[in-house]
Amino acid sequence: MKRSVRHLTIGGAAAAAATLIVAAPAAAETTVPEPSSFTSAFTVMATPDQVINNDGVAVAGEPGATGTFDFRINSDTEVICYDITLTGVTGDYQSPAKTATHIHQAAAGQPGPPRIAFPNPTDADGDGVREASGCLQGPFTTGVTNDAGADTGTGFTLAQIEANPAGFTGDSHTASFAAGVVRGQLTQVPVGGVDTGAGGAASAVAAGTSASSGTDSGALVGAAAVGGLVLVGATGLVLRRRAAARA
Repeated sequence: MKRSVRHLTIGGAAAAAATLIVAAPAAAETTVPEPSSFTSAFTVMATPDQVINNDGVAVAGEPGATGTFDFRINSDTEVICYDITLTGVTGDYQSPAKTATHIHQAAAGQPGPPRIAFPNPTDADGDGVREASGCLQGPFTTGVTNDAGADTGTGFTLAQIEANPAGFTGDSHTASFAAGVVRGQLTQVPVGGVDTGAGGAASAVAAGTSASSGTDSGALVGAAAVGGLVLVGATGLVLRRRAAARA
């Protein structure tokens, strides 16, 4: 059963090169309905071995934990929709940010400031799987400031993710794993989305026609496996994304 999480929870995280200070933002993102279209989509396969601390040193995340972060973006309206699943994560969330689940502007193996703080996934069914789904509209705030006194979400736009997805990472933090329980880089996927079920492998249906023009698309361009998620890129493929319940 899918859970819909719409509220922001307390406890968050920020791994940043600058010293981060707790702040009370004057304005923050708002929860909004899912838009009718998106300009891009991304996925993250987050694992404990990718976690680093603020100095860029590799540290261990929570053993056995995994995370799947699916994002759909409309950069024209500054809306990001998210489906986040954490498995094998234990303990309470903790962070100097307003939540403990983020997108950071950080390349692989590098620290960087949080740009978006998402509601922390919750285990509503008591089955050990924590989930959060919803949509947020900017301007975005994180609840932490850098040395210049600005919230680390100030001035950030979703177009920056579209321009360089590999320069952004998704993660979550707990009291026992302050640097992160899991972490992973954003990878672009077709706007049609990916069907990950409850964290399982993606599935694809070849439509035989271009999703944009309705013409014959020809052959599959390529496929790549990332962790347990198969990312398939081709004109004429319709990928079924996970259907998130919306309250």
